[in-house]
Amino acid sequence: MAPNDSAQTTEEAKDLAAGQRKAARYIVPVAVAGVAAATIGLVPALAASGDPDLPKISAAQLIEKMAASDTQQLSGTVKISTDLGLPALDSLAGSLGGVGGDGEGSSADPDSKLSGLATGTHTLRIAADGPDRQKVSILEDSSEYSLIHNGDEVWGYDSASNEVYHAKDDERRDGKDARDRKAPEDLPKDLPTTPKDLADEVLKAADETTSITVGGTSQVAGRDAYKLVVKPKQGGSTVGSITVAVDAENGVPLKVTLTPSSGGKAVIDAGFTKVDFSKPAASTFDFAPPKGAKVTEAGEEAHRKAPEEPEGFKGLEGFNGLNVIGEGWTSIAKIEGQGGKGLDGGKGGEGDAPPEAQQFLDALGDKVEGKFGSGTVFKTRLVNALMTDDGTVYVGAVTEDALVKAANADK
Repeated sequence: MAPNDSAQTTEEAKDLAAGQRKAARYIVPVAVAGVAAATIGLVPALAASGDPDLPKISAAQLIEKMAASDTQQLSGTVKISTDLGLPALDSLAGSLGGVGGDGEGSSADPDSKLSGLATGTHTLRIAADGPDRQKVSILEDSSEYSLIHNGDEVWGYDSASNEVYHAKDDERRDGKDARDRKAPEDLPKDLPTTPKDLADEVLKAADETTSITVGGTSQVAGRDAYKLVVKPKQGGSTVGSITVAVDAENGVPLKVTLTPSSGGKAVIDAGFTKVDFSKPAASTFDFAPPKGAKVTEAGEEAHRKAPEEPEGFKGLEGFNGLNVIGEGWTSIAKIEGQGGKGLDGGKGGEGDAPPEAQQFLDALGDKVEGKFGSGTVFKTRLVNALMTDDGTVYVGAVTEDALVKAANADK
């Protein structure tokens, strides 16, 4: 059924915003990370009929259902596919001298291990029992990596290298009430591990730049679900739509799919292939370092050693400041280059990057010109960046034309 954009009343808008705020506060455990998402406005619509045949529901009612869900216990298997058009980050990290296996850190470090979820296809086995017990395991061909949170203990274990990472959750040791607790500080917060993590980010804010409708029904992991469809109203965004499959019975997001405005396969597709909402066995969250395993405690100097900065790139070590241009889906971050110099030193001068590095960067991007001068646009399927020759960077989930327009208007 087509969206009923014109039928929104003031009272419906208030109810919708209230439902969004509740949804943002509700967090199914296993939230070890989050992802950046554009702000959205909520537009009510009735669900189209489909298979399975479910009662009609509005977008506002579906979001309220998500907010009212009290599901805190589950287990299952999640498949995450991410295609930004980038090389695998785990391979890239290895080529740059990443931690693990060389005495410079632990391969069980959650930050380095979970960063691999940003590219490729991965299968995860997850379990949660309230705010104090969660487990995420990344299944690989002949090994697996597990991140376990049990009470005031956080463990990471890489079976391939037999290395262990260990941290304490100080907030739980301080006796903080479970409802006020945050995820342990040692857990990375840049990447999602469940569809709920992704959905929470999408529903964090609301404004008039977005349409949200109910786009029919589907089945995910054998469960009946409604499809909540999020689309930008603004032109110039690289985001085409975000679809959230919401369990029709308990309101838990089962799958999230982000498709680009350019078309083609999804940039992010994360969903349950199996799910069980019964309480996991307590032994699921038990962990003790295996015999002979190398254990790294959080905070040790060996925990992470950044590779030395290559000679010739000293001018890329920082930025002077960040400003946001625009709003909603077409927001663009402007970052001032340090010292006002770019890779070529600005205005065609001699820069800090060696010629070989400059040629490599030029090959990765497209040269552009405008009122701002000249620069290079570096692209992924979702996020694009314009680096001008004077060192200013404009970056956002927007098209190349939108970046050039913003840079021109900024001059």
